[in-house]
Amino acid sequence: MRLMNALTLAAGMTTTRFFILDAEDIEFGTTWWFVYAGVSCFLVLFAGIMSGLTLGLMSLGLVELEILQRSGTSTEKKQAATILPVVKKQHQLLVTLLLCNAAAMEALPIYLDKIFHPFVAVVLSVTFVLAFGEVIPQAICSRYGLAVGANFVWLVRILMIICYPIAYPIGKILDTVLGHNDALFRRAQLKALVSIHGQEAGKGGELTHDETTIISGALDLTEKTAEEAMTPIESTFSLDVNSKLDCGGGSYSLSSLPHMSAKYYYQVVLWEISFSGSIFLCMV
Repeated sequence: MRLMNALTLAAGMTTTRFFILDAEDIEFGTTWWFVYAGVSCFLVLFAGIMSGLTLGLMSLGLVELEILQRSGTSTEKKQAATILPVVKKQHQLLVTLLLCNAAAMEALPIYLDKIFHPFVAVVLSVTFVLAFGEVIPQAICSRYGLAVGANFVWLVRILMIICYPIAYPIGKILDTVLGHNDALFRRAQLKALVSIHGQEAGKGGELTHDETTIISGALDLTEKTAEEAMTPIESTFSLDVNSKLDCGGGSYSLSSLPHMSAKYYYQVVLWEISFSGSIFLCMV
């Protein structure tokens, strides 16, 4: 008897009725069917926007936005100035976007279940959310996060007001526990950043070797000691302050210049035996 019931159930599951695409609640072609279909499309689009904005806005740091606001193009300055007040509320913004994204994705199967078979509703929900709600929006916003965020900042402000009772307390808790992510670059990081933007790095940078050397040297001034910058006295070339470099008329003739240039002396120490014991440095 149990075997017969199992066979009957299996036969019923393999019939076309089990995989029917029409829903039992709303028939295809009716007004409500198109209403639910439109709501489902809106939820997919809304979830995609929230997912893209989450990646695009949260990947923009406060330091990066301030740099663009000061030194970017005219368009980048306007976009950065528009986004910066919203991004400053990092955790409240994060909670708002995730809350709206989760609400849209959770509501989508409910509406699809009204117009499709539950099995088909699950398949369509997963497919639409993965393709149009995650992959495509995040691929676009990861590349054009600044422009997309500036164009949708009005929507973000409205959603932050709507979700304020939930997002604000959670955001404050996260601010207290985790703090703000607005740290500036350290000297070592700035040096690495300059070297990356040099022409020698081969990444399309515009800084020449001399420019990167000067900038890196300026960053090391507070840490470099006098001993590291000094040249040992035995490695220098020295002359009496009264010596003359002429064509044989003085103590030192012009023949000494090849000796200086052969050893690449560009700093010559001039000494004077006097009460003050002054020593001068001549840049050649």
